[in-house]
Amino acid sequence: MATKHYLSYLQETINTHWDRLAMKDLDGENSYTYAELAAAIAKLHTTWKACGIKEGDKIALCGRNCANWGLLFLAVESYKAIVVSILPDFTAEGIYSLVDHSEAVLLYVGPNVKKKIDPTQMKGLKATIFMDNMTIVEADAKFRKAFEGADAAFAKAYPEGVKAGDVQFPTDNQDEVAVINYTSGSTGNPKGVMLTHLNLSGNVEFACQRIPHKPGDKVLSMLPIAHMFGLMFEFLYQVCDGAEVYFLTQAPTPTVLMKAFAQVKPFMILTVPLVIEKIVKKGVLPKISSPMAKIMWKTPFLKKVIRGKVKEGLDKTFGGQLRFLIIGGAALNGEVEQVLHDINFQYCVGYGMTECGPLISYEDWWAYAFHSCGKELPQCRVRIDSEDPTGKDGEIQVKGINVMKGYYKNEEATKAVFTEDGWMRTGDLGILDKAGNIYIHGRSKNMILGPSGQNIYPEELEDKLNSMPCVVESIVVEREGKLVALVYPDTSNEGQKALGTKTLTQQMEENRVLVNKNLPQYSQISAIELVASEFEKTPKRSIKRYLYK
Repeated sequence: MATKHYLSYLQETINTHWDRLAMKDLDGENSYTYAELAAAIAKLHTTWKACGIKEGDKIALCGRNCANWGLLFLAVESYKAIVVSILPDFTAEGIYSLVDHSEAVLLYVGPNVKKKIDPTQMKGLKATIFMDNMTIVEADAKFRKAFEGADAAFAKAYPEGVKAGDVQFPTDNQDEVAVINYTSGSTGNPKGVMLTHLNLSGNVEFACQRIPHKPGDKVLSMLPIAHMFGLMFEFLYQVCDGAEVYFLTQAPTPTVLMKAFAQVKPFMILTVPLVIEKIVKKGVLPKISSPMAKIMWKTPFLKKVIRGKVKEGLDKTFGGQLRFLIIGGAALNGEVEQVLHDINFQYCVGYGMTECGPLISYEDWWAYAFHSCGKELPQCRVRIDSEDPTGKDGEIQVKGINVMKGYYKNEEATKAVFTEDGWMRTGDLGILDKAGNIYIHGRSKNMILGPSGQNIYPEELEDKLNSMPCVVESIVVEREGKLVALVYPDTSNEGQKALGTKTLTQQMEENRVLVNKNLPQYSQISAIELVASEFEKTPKRSIKRYLYK
């Protein structure tokens, strides 16, 4: 059976829910009903056509989560152009590099990005536009004239406004690239994941069929929308199936999140482990850690009461309407998961990666196997590269309609990530039990997940740190949500000369400040710890990372 195009879902939803709210900035001015969304998309299409933007052109989006980011994404996709999604946390130099690498012709920016970039540094752009109010930041005279005349062109094309019958989105392009998603802000050899419309459609179809919405269902978009986890499951599938999406336009601090949950009352929350771990460790564990509470927690009859109260409190924390808590991106802390399991909370841990748009495995919370990350989606197959897939760890490999086309302008990386028989290597290690549940037991890749789902590659930080004075080698690790660098210092005569009158501690602090200067906030090093001896190595002289935490 053919996979239904996600734009077909969106078209039907717009026509069915014409006057209902589609999306809104939680603490901002921009808000769209499905009718207003259709009109805004049509106006953008008219504008781009007037300005000479063609099908297949790349349009970069670099800004915070907001309703206009979502509008632009849908408009680009239904125009048959290609979205280039870039995290706003990247440095100005990183943004320049990725815009140039992607060959984007337009760049839409949010307020923080607008302040830190110089649009003239990106030579291939026709224009840079402020996404908050859709005004030009930088453009040549020809583009500016066409852009300013687009209102008249729109009025001529839709003299009576956009009506439900006018909404016709293209669905004949499943195999064409829809998104180039950059997972890193490196200025070296970046990986732009090329996802097709079919990749996105497979994820949307699964979610619409498996987790359909009820009238009035609301969701809070708090994970970075420039990443596929947040984009797909806090926005795209939601609007395609008729939900109300509320964009958290502020940094997701605990105080901000609690207020937002109470205001929105979401039916579903997508989160990374760090968020739920903080909530449980701060709000739950202290209450059940006393000797008496521990006894009650396991005593028949009493445990039902105390566990029920804990669950009631968590439900209230999340707004009181939560039906699904879906955790992804990394392994959940064992103690925290045990608590959620004990109180029969409506949670599950899924598994995915950007290259799969993003979902690979999932299971409904009522059937979820403890400590697993669900079962493979019907849209894909999973295999374990091991002589005993149910008992001995091997690399998890994937094949299916959700698997990316490749890395943009990076044939070497594309070739390396696929096996000879066409399976994609995830770089993760695990087993597959007889019931089909996937258990991840390690990561051959060393990526660290940031506090809001950002990808942090420790090798990039180590490369910068290793070039600093008095550093022989380093490892960057994560501790309680913060990045710590372990450094083996240069104590030779040359090292002493480099120190001068400073102490090693003073030099390392200077190194830390200098490295952090050109890094986004989420990947900055919080501290440097000195180690007394060289890091232990493999025969190939690679550091045995698993020995250091």
